[in-house]
Parts: sequence; C-alpha cells; structure tokens
Amino acid sequence: MKRSAKTIYLQDYTPPHYLIDTVQLDISLQPTKTKVKSKLRIRPNPIVQGKREPLFLNGENLTLERVKVSGKTLPKKDYRVSKAGITFLREFQRPFTLEITTHCNPDENKALSGLYRTRNVYCTQCEAQGFRRITYYLDRPDVMAIFTIRIEAKASDTPVLLSNGNLVDSGAAGKAGYHYAVWHDPHPKPCYLFALVGGKLSFVKDTFQTRSKKDIDLRIYVEPGKEDRCDWAMQSLKRSMRWDEKRFGLEYDLDIFMIVAVSDFNMGAMENKGLNIFNDKLILASPDTATDTDYAAIESVIAHEYFHNWTGNRVTCRDWFQLCLKEGLTVFRDQEFTADVRSRIVKRIQDVRLLRTHQFPEDAGPLAHPVRPEAYIEINNFYTATVYEKGAELCRMISIMLGQKGFRGGMDLYFERYDNQAATVENFIQSMEEANDVDLSQFMLWYKQAGTPQVLCKFSYNKRRKEVEIDFHQVCPKTPGQVSKKAQHIPIKLGLIDSAGHDLDLPDTTDDMFANGIFHLKSHKQKVVFENITERPVPSLLRDFSAPVEFNLELSDSDLEFIMGHDSDLFNRWQAAQDYAVQILLQHIKTSSQHKKIKKGSHFAKILAQTLKDDHLEEAYRAEFLRLPSETDLARQLGNNINPDAVHAARKCLLDTITTDLKALLIEIYETNSMRGRYTQTAKSVGKRALRNMALTLLGGLQNSETQALAKTHYDISKNMTDKIAALSVLSDSETDIHNDVFDDFYQTWKDDHLVVDKWFMLQAISSRTDAFERVKELKKHPKFSIKNPNKVRALLGAFTQANTKHFNRPDGQAYDFIAQIILEIDRFNPQVAARLSNSFRSWKTLEPNRRKLAKEQLETIVKDKKLSRDTYEIVSRTLGHS
Repeated sequence: MKRSAKTIYLQDYTPPHYLIDTVQLDISLQPTKTKVKSKLRIRPNPIVQGKREPLFLNGENLTLERVKVSGKTLPKKDYRVSKAGITFLREFQRPFTLEITTHCNPDENKALSGLYRTRNVYCTQCEAQGFRRITYYLDRPDVMAIFTIRIEAKASDTPVLLSNGNLVDSGAAGKAGYHYAVWHDPHPKPCYLFALVGGKLSFVKDTFQTRSKKDIDLRIYVEPGKEDRCDWAMQSLKRSMRWDEKRFGLEYDLDIFMIVAVSDFNMGAMENKGLNIFNDKLILASPDTATDTDYAAIESVIAHEYFHNWTGNRVTCRDWFQLCLKEGLTVFRDQEFTADVRSRIVKRIQDVRLLRTHQFPEDAGPLAHPVRPEAYIEINNFYTATVYEKGAELCRMISIMLGQKGFRGGMDLYFERYDNQAATVENFIQSMEEANDVDLSQFMLWYKQAGTPQVLCKFSYNKRRKEVEIDFHQVCPKTPGQVSKKAQHIPIKLGLIDSAGHDLDLPDTTDDMFANGIFHLKSHKQKVVFENITERPVPSLLRDFSAPVEFNLELSDSDLEFIMGHDSDLFNRWQAAQDYAVQILLQHIKTSSQHKKIKKGSHFAKILAQTLKDDHLEEAYRAEFLRLPSETDLARQLGNNINPDAVHAARKCLLDTITTDLKALLIEIYETNSMRGRYTQTAKSVGKRALRNMALTLLGGLQNSETQALAKTHYDISKNMTDKIAALSVLSDSETDIHNDVFDDFYQTWKDDHLVVDKWFMLQAISSRTDAFERVKELKKHPKFSIKNPNKVRALLGAFTQANTKHFNRPDGQAYDFIAQIILEIDRFNPQVAARLSNSFRSWKTLEPNRRKLAKEQLETIVKDKKLSRDTYEIVSRTLGHS
C-alpha cells in the first residue's frame, strides 16, 4: 500500500467532468450482505471544455451485482472494476440515468468508515471518503445532489430507520416482517454528508420554534434505557439554535433535526444534514456519570455540529484542501457560543491552552502544515489541530480586525453568494473584503504558511521625551517544504497601564498602524511610538491572545506581578502568571538539581495568593491561576534535548512549594466552596467546584497521610461525578493501599457503564505512580478494554501517550515499543485510529539523544511494515522526515 501511495496536490484541482443532480438509494439492511440499489441522474459538467475524461466512480470493498444505463443493462466490456472503483469505457455526451446494484458487509467493517454495524445498530460515517464503501459514486465534496433514500429492514431487529432530510413515507414492506422508510433531503449535498442509522433505539423529543415561527421536531436517539441522560444535550441543542439565529441570523431549514448516539465511532461527532451522528460520550450526561468537563464538551460539540448546518452543509468545501473553511470557521463559532453562554475569559484561556498544547507542537514538528494544506496522501490525516484550532484563530483575527458587525456583514455576503454551493477559502476571504472594503490579501498568508510566527518585542520608555516606543520583529521559522516565509498580518491588541492600574488613553495613528487598541504588524520589523506619556507605564501586549503567535517580551518580575494584579485584560493577568511560572521552571530545569528547593517559588506563591483572595474574580477564573503550565508547554519552551524526567520533577517541585506555602489558604478555599443542594450547571456552581477541586488537587499532590485522607473523604462523600473524579485523580498518584481501595470501589460501582469505565482507564493511564506503565499494559488485557473501540483506545492508550510524558518517555524505550506494536495491531483494521495514535511520536526529535534514538527505532519499525496502511504510513514517514 505505502509503495504506491499517491500524493494529492491542491494545485492539481480540476472541476468534476460529470455532475450528479439526483440520487435515489434503495438500501436493504442485512448484517453481512446489505444490498444497495443506486439510481443516479448524471450529466456532463458544462464548464469542462475539451476532451472529457472517462466517468470514474469511487468504490471500495463492494460486490458489484449489475449496472444499467438509461434502463438497459450495460455489458461488462463497457466498464472496468478495480479496488478503487469503476471506470466506464464509453463516452457520455448527454444527461443519463445510471443504476448500480452492490452489496457490502456492515458486520465486517471494523474500520468504522462507510456503513458498519455496532451493537446491532447500523451506522454510517462518510466523511471524508466513506461513502465509496456504501456504493459507487463521485466521492468528492464539490459534487452536490438531491438525495432520496428508501431503507428497508426486518422490523423486529431494526425498528428505527433514519436518514437525511424529512420523512416522506413509511410502512410495511412487501416482504413479511419487514418495513421501510423514505427520507428526502431537499437541499443538495455532497455524499460525505449522507447518513443512515437503523436499529433498536429509543428517543427523547422536544420542539424548537424558529424566529419565523416554524416548529422544528427535535429528536435524540440512544440505546434503550439511556433516555434520562439526554436532557442536557437537548437543552444545549436548543440554546445553539437560538444563538445562531441571534448572532448570525441563521435559521434551521428542515422539519426535523435528529441526533443519534453510538458507542463505536472514530470521531467525536458528524454533522450529516439533519441527522447528526455522535459518539455517545458527547451526548449522555447525568450528575452521577458525567463531570463538569463532560457537560461543557457536550454543549460545545452539540453547538459545533449544529452550526455546521450552514458553515459546512449549506455552504460546503470545494475540495478537501478547504477543510478549514468549514472546520476552522465552525470551531470559531462554537467557541463564541460557549463564551456567550458561559464565561468568556475562562473559555478563552481554555482554548489558548489547547492550542499551545496540541497545535503549537504540531507547527514546530515534522507534521507541520498550513491551515489549508497543499498536499496529502490520506485526507483523514488532516483532521488536525492546525486545521481546527488554528483555523479558528484565523477567523478570530478577522473578527478582531473587522469587529463583530463587520464579520457578520462578511458572513451574510458569504451565505448570499455561496448558499448550496461548494466554496473555497478565497471565496470566504473575498466576502469579508467586499463587505468591509478592506484588503486581506496579506492575511491570506496565514492560510498558506505553516509554522507559528514568533513576535520579538522590545519596550522602552524615554522619560525626558515622555515617549513609549515598542519595537516588533516577526519571525516565522522554517517548516518542512517551506524555508522562506513572508511577513504576515498580525493584529496585536495592546494597552499601557499607569501606576494606578488604569489603562492609558492611546490615540489612533494616521496610517491605521494602530487603531481601536490594535497594532497591525505587517512587516518583519515595525515600531509604534506613543507620545505625552508622563510616567513609565507597564505594557500589556497581545491582549486576549489576539493572534496565534509565540510572543516574546522580556518583563521584570515586578512588571509581571503588576500585570497579575492590575491588568484590565483578564487574559493577560492569567498570561503573566503563566510567564512567571515558566521563567521559574526553565531556570530550575537548566541550572538546578532536581532536589533543590525551587528558586522564587515561595515569592510566586505569595503573588498567586493575592489573586486567589480576590472575590471580585470568578471562581473558575481563579481556578485557572492554580493550573501551572503543562509539561508539554515547558518542553516546547525548552526546544531540544529534553529530559522528560527533569521537566516532570521541576513542575512537581514548584507545585509542592506553592501548596506548602499556601496550605492554609487552600484549605480555606476547599472548605468555603463546599456546596450543598441540587447539582446544577450554572457558571457559579461550576466555578465553585472547579476552584474547590483545584485546591484539593494541589493539597493531594503533597502525598502525605493528611492530604490522602482528605482526598479519600472527598471521594466517599461526593454526590456527583465531578467531585468523585477530582478525588480519584488525586489518589491515582498514591502509592498506598488507598489507591487500590478507591479504584476497586469505583470500578465495581460503574463496571457496567462503558463511559464511566473509560474515565477509570484514563486516570490510571496518566498516573505518575512508579508502576503506571506496567498497569497500562495490564489494562490493555482487561475484559472491559477493546482495542477495536476508538473510545477505549483514546481513554487508555491515547491518554498515556499524550498526558503521561514521564512514563511514555521512559529512558529504556519500553513504552515506545509497546505503543508501536499497538499501532501496527490497530492499523490492520482501523487505519484512522492507528494514524492518530502515531502522532504520539511527533516530538521525538526534541528529546535527549538516548530517548531520541529509541523512539526513532520504533518509528522505523512501523514504517517498514509491508502491510502498513497509507494513513499510518503518511504520518510515520513524515514524522521521520521522509519525503
């Protein structure tokens, strides 16, 4: 497979030579032999000039029964079937009808792509290229058609039959004991948005009235017995629908909106038109089974997939290189939704932390690629943090520069022009430009250039001239395939704070270099001067993290402390604390023994205490101040020759210092934020739990008998999963018998709930216990673990490789070997999951020489495997630095 893997290039895009106007599918569901009869109305694409290519339809793992053209059986000499599809050897000059009958095997489809069967439920996943596993088709996003689907199945086994659009007919089928349902979607869509679900499912229902007074039927389908865990998802859906109407004027366009929750799913969720399919972990919630983090994730992903109805479905991608057009834009929209319904500042901090932990390392490593890639071997590998999270940051920058009203105007024009069409990034940017009379041509470089720009900043104050001068220098490091980079347009929100803690009024500059509090950095080197500043102010730069850059401004300890206590921009107050902690930790790692007391640690704790005592700040925000930069963040700052043990030890040392010095305050926080009464998801209650549990986490980190007892008591009295997991997380690191007692109790209580068992797996995978790696190996053999279930793989193996840097990067390399063998095992049946697990090795080149050598050996073992899928081959070969 890997030897013949073909690279696809953006520059080679050509429009389809044929279009499909209508699709009729007649699908007879059977576990091992599902029959699919397709009837396609096809016509030559009028924009294609010159000689037309032969018609080729994609198809994989299909058994072909017959082919008809305009009602007549097509002789076998007129077409050729291959592993990739079917090629028609005759030329079609006029519109025609093509009928194809095929069979597929849902039971054997362990890749979970196309039509598969899990827990006796038929389910589809067609993005990006799964539809070709259902029937032969022009499987590309710029071919949009009207779909009508007839599904037939045995009524006793498959009582629920769902597809896209509106239900137009249903009843008993001609065959005894069978029934059918016909679904029609009036909106043209690409085949990747097709969906089908069939099985024994229950549902909860509600209604939503649109602003035009249209009543929409809302339904969430789940396994029977789980209906009582759908309320939060339903309420989140209704909030999303109302928000999209108010913020963007977008109204739902079908009679019914359905969500189906399934247990085996490669992704988090899928936005199929009118029939979203979700991983059940992002639907099911109750206080005793789901944490506050789960509730927030459900709300966010429900919103994300619903928002795709317009940014992805009504306006879709011309080709898969434009993936960020729907994903980056929709992530930005769901981030704004969460910011509006929860805490804007806490959401911003969480998003930036995710970006730095997952996307920045991607930008800095061998897998770096532009937000809009220029080439790929397997498109599934570009569902990345760069496309999603960095893509969202690009939309945010445009919104910052144009303002919310200007961004809305650009969106309105974008929908007006491209509704029911397949669009490009250029179409989106041009809509923004023309709606606001601006030039964003330089900004387009963000979509084309890989890597995280570095902004080096120098601040100076001239007391005699009463002038502040800020010099900016942007550098974009080399990335694979891109050596020379052009200067990008970087919007930098900035302010100057006087000694009383107030923002100074700063005048706009005449050339709009600085306007409305935003400095527009467009050159490699640029500066701005502010006059009539009567005292040295403290600079507050890159407020609200207005651009996804590595920002370097040397500030004194006193400046950082001042910002932490006075900046009106709450993001920069938090950022100052992060910068202070990073400085302390890097100095310790580079110059100190792991066993010495950490320098400046006590002083930093004293400064943190001031924020923790400020009752004017949200509890959730204060909780963020107690969350130190992650080991991944520190490794990124170190750059090369990283010793994960040293990083882990330094961070633990600072945490212990903070906890020891603030023990009385942390106990006070823990006690005063105790909550009684009914569990709720209000911002206040979520924040109080977050602050209390962060205090518990720090106290528990001391690992003495007193704090272990506190965590055990917390576990015993907890009445919701949020508090239960907080205690379990603390005790996951314990080397005492308490660890075994609480983990055994938790498992026995929840062993029949697969989603809660996943939490049990995850907490043991990220444990810092000395036997953590051995425990992960044992858990892989556990009867509740299934390597064929993506959730289980992510909970145990994904958590271990991503969040347990100390034990995954063992100096003996045993964990590298263990994960490499698992990647090869999974690759045999689910290449998507195997490829994503391969990302565990993306930062191997930054490790110290011994670990680097051991990791490289495992990567070479993987890439040499003769049966390796193209999905995993692409990731591993690029990680090694191969072309």
